[in-house]
Amino acid sequence: MKRFITLTGLFFSAHFTFVVNAADVGSPADMSDRYCTTCHGAKGEGNIAVQAPRLAGMEGWYLQRQLENFREGIRGTHTDDLQGIAMQSMAAKLTDASIADIVSWVGAWEFVAADVTIEGNVNRGRTAYQICASCHGTNAEGNEALGAPALAGQNDWYLLTQINNFRAGIRGTHPDDSFGAQMLAMSATLRDDQAITNVVSYINTLQK
Repeated sequence: MKRFITLTGLFFSAHFTFVVNAADVGSPADMSDRYCTTCHGAKGEGNIAVQAPRLAGMEGWYLQRQLENFREGIRGTHTDDLQGIAMQSMAAKLTDASIADIVSWVGAWEFVAADVTIEGNVNRGRTAYQICASCHGTNAEGNEALGAPALAGQNDWYLLTQINNFRAGIRGTHPDDSFGAQMLAMSATLRDDQAITNVVSYINTLQK
């Protein structure tokens, strides 16, 4: 059975209709699925206007997991996650082969560290980050064995949004999102908005 997913007026004035067939999963990659630059920037640098994060330099294993999570509805289905809902609609039509193609394509993009847009108390952020370092690494370099992506060099406004989403239960509550559940618990250690700003400000000092 085919299901129709429509994304209208969320980020674009254009209207997209995707037809998804379960039998398509695992079929050859369709080069037309390479539409990431529409939101994430011509060079994958991220786009604050639509809250689309930097993809250039993102680990392939993490990008693959997130695309699969969006496709399966593990991420991007909470009613308060407007950006996630948009991404879930975009990912819903992807086949396994399309995801592999996108990961390979994005992997060839040159990494450029994101601009700093958030400032907080770096010293306090350094202290609070120590619990984050247990998974994401001392220098926020990420740890594939623990399923924790690199944070250094990512758009700080995106990190701020996602930490807030975890704290609010907007992300990480799906029963199949085991890594998200870990972040849900860890984000609770950041008591308020200022604490999150401080941690993100410290992460900004750890640019790759």
